[in-house]
Amino acid sequence: MSAANNSQWLQAAFNDPVLDAQTSFRSALKALAEPGLAQPLNRALALGNLHPATYALCLAFLDGDTPLWLAPCFDTPAIRANLSFHCGCPVVAEREEALFALLDEAGADDLSAFDNGSERYPDQSCTLLIQLDTLTGGEQLRWRGPGIKDVRAVELPLRPRFWQQRQARSAFPRGLDAFFAAGEQVIGLPRSTHVLLNAEEAA
Repeated sequence: MSAANNSQWLQAAFNDPVLDAQTSFRSALKALAEPGLAQPLNRALALGNLHPATYALCLAFLDGDTPLWLAPCFDTPAIRANLSFHCGCPVVAEREEALFALLDEAGADDLSAFDNGSERYPDQSCTLLIQLDTLTGGEQLRWRGPGIKDVRAVELPLRPRFWQQRQARSAFPRGLDAFFAAGEQVIGLPRSTHVLLNAEEAA
């Protein structure tokens, strides 16, 4: 795509690039520190079919050193152009090369090949940015772990296959950290969080 053709898709990112990026980054970190609690993430506008919170996560996290894998529904000229211009992140075709993956609900059913780190470098795993229509209304699961007192009930509208896939890729300290975005809110799910269903550990 030429620069001229690329520019027709560009739109504004953060109004205040420094302050909004810092605020969004802090909200995302708070979401990971308090798993299962929705945090506000409203410093960006929607971009195509990316919700404001999803786009804000991209703007806060992505840069030239963070290869990104896009689910087919997000692989559009507008999203590619804006992420390239505002973030500078390379978009990769192979899941194994991605440090971040932008997924929708359907894409969350298949986590195969995303890097879950190594025993020596667990921090080099892929982080999942998963956009949902809402952060409530799904089957109630109980989360426990760091940042949670006792247990926390969470109702993300995800199919059981996601939890099965997450379990298959988890061998702490290896694992996949995830953010779930909808509208102007985000929920964090670090690899250290255990997800329980009917008193049995599901992930």
